[in-house]
Amino acid sequence: MGQALVTGASSGIGEAVVKRLLADGWQVTGLSRRRIERDHPAFTSLSVDLNDRQQLGSVLADMEAPQAIVHAAGMMKAAPLGELDEEVSRQLWHLHITVAECLANTFAPAMTEGGRIVLLGSRTSTGAAGRSQYVATKSAMKGMVRSWATELAPRGITANIVAPGATATPMLNMPGRESSPPKLPPIGRYIQPEEVAGLVSYLLSPAAGAMTGQELVLCGGASL
Repeated sequence: MGQALVTGASSGIGEAVVKRLLADGWQVTGLSRRRIERDHPAFTSLSVDLNDRQQLGSVLADMEAPQAIVHAAGMMKAAPLGELDEEVSRQLWHLHITVAECLANTFAPAMTEGGRIVLLGSRTSTGAAGRSQYVATKSAMKGMVRSWATELAPRGITANIVAPGATATPMLNMPGRESSPPKLPPIGRYIQPEEVAGLVSYLLSPAAGAMTGQELVLCGGASL
């Protein structure tokens, strides 16, 4: 295994992905706002505020291109029509789209055959009442990743989206989603972060070399 870069590495899905990739034998660099104390020789923690484009660019400029990029950092805010806030749209777009663009734009040109890009999307990317601002970014992510996949396929590099439903992470109780609370999936429980990390692990493996440009939904039956 090579070097993997994971955003949002301090909690939730990002933390689960870090643990899974370390177990798989990857060297992992985790980006998060707060420094992570993890006693593992293959893990490096870098503190960066992803909302600070200049700071992010500076941190990435000092890194060699990883073999895998996993953009797991995210935020959820909800509001119905009549209560949409332009600043919220800007924040969501920056974190979900602009940061992903920055990561891919910086490293994809130098990635080698077998490289992997995985973005964390949402099963609500096709629409959800009261979540239009959030959904807009996750929907845009699909077109962006399919474009990257087309561009990178001749070089043997894949780009995909893992789109979970309601997952048992701190995001379930994140302030700003009161108007659209999470719903329990038909399987009777929330998705576990480790289940999402397992799918990410597969996409980063050699076995997934023919899968690219896809949005893989993991929702416990909520999309049925």
